[in-house]
Amino acid sequence: MMNCLQSWPEPVVRVQSLAASGIQAIPERYIKPPSHRPLSKSDFSLPQEVNIPVIDFQNVFSTDHRLRDEALRCIYSACSEWGFFQVVNHGVSHELMKGVREMWREFFNLPVEVKQEYANSPVTYEGYGSRLGVQKGASLDWSDYFFLHYMPVSLRNQNKWPATPASCREMVAEYSREVVKLGGKLMKAFSMNLGLEEDFLLNSFGGEENVGACLRVNYYPRCPQPDLTLGLSPHSDPGGMTILLPDENVAGLQVRRNDSWVTVKPAPDAFIINIGDQIQVLSNAIYQSVEHRVIVNSNKDRVSLAFFYNPKSDLLIEPSRELVTEDRPALYPPMTFDEYRLYIRTKGPSGKKQVESLKSPRPLNE
Repeated sequence: MMNCLQSWPEPVVRVQSLAASGIQAIPERYIKPPSHRPLSKSDFSLPQEVNIPVIDFQNVFSTDHRLRDEALRCIYSACSEWGFFQVVNHGVSHELMKGVREMWREFFNLPVEVKQEYANSPVTYEGYGSRLGVQKGASLDWSDYFFLHYMPVSLRNQNKWPATPASCREMVAEYSREVVKLGGKLMKAFSMNLGLEEDFLLNSFGGEENVGACLRVNYYPRCPQPDLTLGLSPHSDPGGMTILLPDENVAGLQVRRNDSWVTVKPAPDAFIINIGDQIQVLSNAIYQSVEHRVIVNSNKDRVSLAFFYNPKSDLLIEPSRELVTEDRPALYPPMTFDEYRLYIRTKGPSGKKQVESLKSPRPLNE
């Protein structure tokens, strides 16, 4: 299977260049089937006032037990019912958040030949890219991105990070360091809420030194026909969790809630957190990784930073023994994140098919 991951199956088209060319109609490759379009008849968008939970994260570490218990309870219900929530007062500098987002906006506005120096391949996905998945003729999403590794240190190669803008490498390193710290705190809260030792999930990921951490900066150019396409097709995240810094001006992320799509309204200076498939597996489906997608619009470009916090890639991930009982047998077989990730890298985003297809037809603890 790895052979098909050496190169893209056809020439890569930069969506930003397409958008800038002044086209009035988008190419066929980007047009989604009617049932997958943002406003299809089968989509019921929930009322505007519905939003994912917003949690004051500093309360998790409060000496006031009442505040602490309430914050943990809110996180538990968000992880088990929504799979998504926002955190405010999370400890990451607001200036750093704004600065890094603006710096990436500058990168995407550089001439295409400068960005091409970082063009990626499907072997590692590192660098400047415009598609996920290697199936020839596949439907494409209306976005470009830049993908880079931060952890483990053995995979961190700053020469693969943009040299322009001049502040890029230093700022990405500082931002990543802060977001990894936040990830460690969130993992503690997730573990405590499952009745496990606070370091349980982090240790299951390989411990502080071994976690995987990578950044995908998404660029969603304005689109002349936003009702026909998507910035990112529906999928659940294959990794542990995602810490998203959304565009502060333009909403675009939608989260599946039963049979509807909820458009997330970002709270000021918040991160959007979502559970990935690996934590769903470790929690034996107490926590849910939830399908989401991105819509585009005709007036404004959007930039968002998705930081993926993942298990060490060669560790077996399986339901935690403490959460497996006679009434709730292990729902998933053991699998490494490397094996798991190959699926999405080959097939591209495809709903929740992957994690659901793993569910055991019989109890695994026999």
